This record gives sequence, structure tokens and C-alpha cells, in this order.
Amino acid sequence: MRAAGIILAVATLALAIPLHAAGVVDNVNGIALDRDGKLIHFDALIIDDQGKITKLVQGKVEEPRSREKKRRKKGDDTPPAPSYSFRLDGQGRTLIPGMIDAHGHVMGLGLSLLTLDLTDTKSLAEAQAKIAAYVKDNPGRKWILGGGWNQESWGLGRFPTAAELDAVTGDVPTWLERVDGHAGWANSAAMRAAGITPATKAPAGGRIETAAGKPAGVFVDAARGLIDRVVPPPAPKDRDLAFAKAQYLLLSQGITGIADMGADLNDWQTYRRAGDRDRLRVRIMVYAKGIENMVAIAGAEPTPWLYGDRLRMGGVKLLMDGALGSRGAWLKADYSDAPGQRGLPLMTGAQLRNNMSRAAMDGFQVAVHAIGDQANAEVVDAIAELSETYKGDRRWRVEHAQIIDPTDLPRFAQNGTIASMQPVHEASDWRMAMARMGEARLKGAYAWRTMLNAHVPLAFGSDVPVESSNPFPGISVAMTREDAKGEPAGGWMPEQRLTLEEAMAAFTRGGAYAGFAEDRFGTLAPGEQADFLIIDRDISTTRPAEIRNIQVIETWIGGKRVYVKGETAPVETQPNEITGISSP
Repeated sequence: MRAAGIILAVATLALAIPLHAAGVVDNVNGIALDRDGKLIHFDALIIDDQGKITKLVQGKVEEPRSREKKRRKKGDDTPPAPSYSFRLDGQGRTLIPGMIDAHGHVMGLGLSLLTLDLTDTKSLAEAQAKIAAYVKDNPGRKWILGGGWNQESWGLGRFPTAAELDAVTGDVPTWLERVDGHAGWANSAAMRAAGITPATKAPAGGRIETAAGKPAGVFVDAARGLIDRVVPPPAPKDRDLAFAKAQYLLLSQGITGIADMGADLNDWQTYRRAGDRDRLRVRIMVYAKGIENMVAIAGAEPTPWLYGDRLRMGGVKLLMDGALGSRGAWLKADYSDAPGQRGLPLMTGAQLRNNMSRAAMDGFQVAVHAIGDQANAEVVDAIAELSETYKGDRRWRVEHAQIIDPTDLPRFAQNGTIASMQPVHEASDWRMAMARMGEARLKGAYAWRTMLNAHVPLAFGSDVPVESSNPFPGISVAMTREDAKGEPAGGWMPEQRLTLEEAMAAFTRGGAYAGFAEDRFGTLAPGEQADFLIIDRDISTTRPAEIRNIQVIETWIGGKRVYVKGETAPVETQPNEITGISSP
């Protein structure tokens, strides 16, 4: 395996562009946003020796020799223009700013690439077949781990059961996360390992699905911890491999920066190991998973930017409720398809305010997950109260801001609250949302246009691995309100559609602003990091529905080319002697 690793070492991260070299990228169809959010076009960009943008150029950039000759001919005694260490001919291709995912789970993505992935299954039977094949191909595993299942896309009309998992896993403990990460599916062996019995009670903020008075195999939100506590954790070498794979996928899709929502100390150490080994390429804005991890990672204040603006822990992520798909989203009225259920508040109002205050007093940014209309109302109430104490530029964030009572929408703008939203959720969930709540209660759902009109800052992301991290389907959905099949025709609640400029802004400068990074990256303004993409078509003239098909040809971060389509993947993404998640 070592010899194979040496052969694979010819990687995209060692391309012909020197590190920290002044240069020019010209002959491009350059597209960016100005400070007013309007599209601007340019033909070339100049990068300084620190990997930052010097200038966007209209027309051709002259060679230094030509400029020097003209200077002397005119008798100009000013210092000569600097020479370029490299010059890239863009061959007329389209160049745009790098995309920023304002809400993702980096290690969740990486670990999903090492474990059983059920996201492509369309029925319970198909999922069972894939699980059975995985068990057969991985003999000797102490646990089978994975996720991505979705009973809604299976058309099941209910949650799956432990018995249906037992049929294909036997006595190997198995634990599979739902696609949204807010529920898990366990087989009988896993429940035995966790000591689950008919007498087991769900903790506050959790629910155990039951059948005939017994746990049926699905554990929602806080109840997940009953199983999670006995699942063997990944070894550090597995975490390093998972991160390498996640990073390579993000770069291939044009993600140059990502807000990592809910990182723990192990995640942070994984990123630091990558940075120490000069393998950290994507920019990661880390939000700790709760107060305990916030303090363990950063101590008394946010960390500085590390590794050339590639890593910082500046905030905390809190959970107010669960997800709509597992009926954990906290609603103001009963679920239409489950009378008597209103979801699961994961904290009391007092606990929410105490946690937000604890973070804010030390200068940490606060991001709160809220999906249901009652959860969103509770969070904006808390922000209004705490803003009286914690002055200044706080940039409170509401993650997802998915189902909102229309009367609460204008309140987001009152304290500069950022709506951190994921357009692809609308395309995936609109049918389910209709079933869960009914059309009349969804007037404030996925309300991007209403948010912008009310001057609410928008930051768009993917919630990867819940959805694909590819930003171009997200831009397409933001503009059309249609899914990949073009449904519903004309878009669901089309009055909430955005323009290309608005959608691109939310995936670039909006994500940077949401992470207090707008002075470092997010546009192609002079002085910012040279993070950009070369793509296969002109995004400004492509039909909105076709934007989802855009392919990334090259990804550049900090003036260095870090991905080229078709090149061999970096050696650190290869399994080597690691064959998957290690069990102790």
C-alpha cells in the first residue's frame, strides 16, 4: 500500500502554481459582485505575493517587459512594475468568486464517506438490500454505522423498525442516522448494547418511537444519546481520512469556505492536524457544539485566524428544536398529520438565554438551530432581550429559519439577525411540509424574498451531509423554487424567488459576513483572499434551472490552485491500510 501511496502522490495540491507567488489570471469571462450586489464583468485579475487580489482588470494585462519598455520610452522615472511569477490563460472560461457554505457539517460529511450511505435509496426494500450487501462486504465489524435514510423518500408513511433492520443485520449492532441527523435507527443488538428496555424513558427533548409498548427502533433528537453513548468513536486516523475526503469533495464542488456547525474538540483537533501538516485548504469557520466544546476549544475568547485565514473558532451552535421530517420541529400548533404532537423543544427559554448569554459575554457569536415556528419565535424573543445587554455588532444567527409565523418575520431585522438558510431544503421538503402543517400555515416558510425585502441578512448553505454540498443546485432552487425534476412547475410559493445576484450574494459575501470574515474573503475585492472558481459555462446567461448542472473546472484558494477537474486525488484521501471506521 505504501508504494501505491507514492504513485498517487501526484496530486492536485502540487500543481504548477507556486505558493504565495504574484501572478495574473487573464483571458477570462470574469463575473463578480460589487459592493452594491450588482454583477460586474472583468477580463483578468492580478494576485499579489500574499495570495490576495490586487486588481480586477478590464481588457488584457500587459507583460511586465512591455510595460517597462513603454515606461522608459515616456521617460517615466517611477519604479518599474513588478514581474509576475505565473500567468494563467483562462481560455475565455468563466471565473466567479469561490462559494461559501454558511451551514454544513464537515466531519459529518467525511464520516459519511467512510460508512454506509443510504441517501440514494428510494424504498425500504432498497435500503435493506444495500445494508445486507454492506454487512456481507464488511465481515468482522463490531458495529455497522451509517446514515442518510429518509422514510419520506421511501414513501413508507411511518418510521422503519428494529425488526426490519434485524432481518438484514442479524446480531451485529447497527446504528443508522436519519438524513437530517435528528433521529437514528437501531437494530435489536444495538438496543441491547445500550440497555434499552420497555421501561426506558426518553430524556427531555427526545422521543422513543414505540410499538406494542416497546421501543420500535427509532430514537428522535435527545433520545439519540441513549444509543450514541455506546457507539465506538472513530479513531484519529479515521477522522483524518474522513476530513481529507470531505475537503476534496468540497473543493471539487467549488466550496472555498464553510461554516462548520456543531464541532466538538475531536473535530477541531482534526482540523489542526491538517493545518499543521499543510493539508488544510478549505476555509473553516467553526461553531462549537454547545458551551462545553466552546470553552474546551477556545477558552475565554474566540481563537485568532490560523493557517492563513483557513481556520477560526468564533462561535457556538445551540439547538432549539429538532427537524420537520422526524416531527421534532417545535410548532405553535399540532402537526396536521400527527394530532397531539407539536415537536420537541430541546431547551427551555431560560436555558436558551443562559447559554446565549454565557457565549456572548466572552465575545463568541451565537448561532441557534430553529426550524419550527414556535422555535423561531422563541429565538427571536431571546435575541431581542439579550440585545439590550450585549451591544455592538453581535450578528446573532438563526440556523435554518425554516418555518416562521409571518408575524415574526420582520423581527429578524430588528437586531440585525442573520437568517442562515439552505435553499435545497425547500426543494426536498415542500411536499412533506405541506403534509406536516398544511398550506395555510406555511406562508412564512423558506421565505427568502420576504427576508430580503425586510433587510434581513441572508447566508445560504447546504446543511451537508443532510443535502449535497454542491452550491449550484442551491442557487438554482433559490431562483426557481423548483426541484431537480422541475416540480412544482413555476415554483412552490414563487413569490419567494430570488435573482441570480441575490442568490450568489447569499452564497458568497453573505456567508463571509455571517462569519465575521467579510474583510478577508467572500468577494473578489482588492485586498481580499484570491478565492475563485473557473466553471464550465457562463452562470449569468445560463437558464436558472440549468445552473444546477454547472461543473467546476478549477478551484483556487489564496491565489493557489487546489483542485483541477480530472486530476488525481491527493494521496491523503486514499484509505492506505485504513479500511473504514475502526472499532476498538
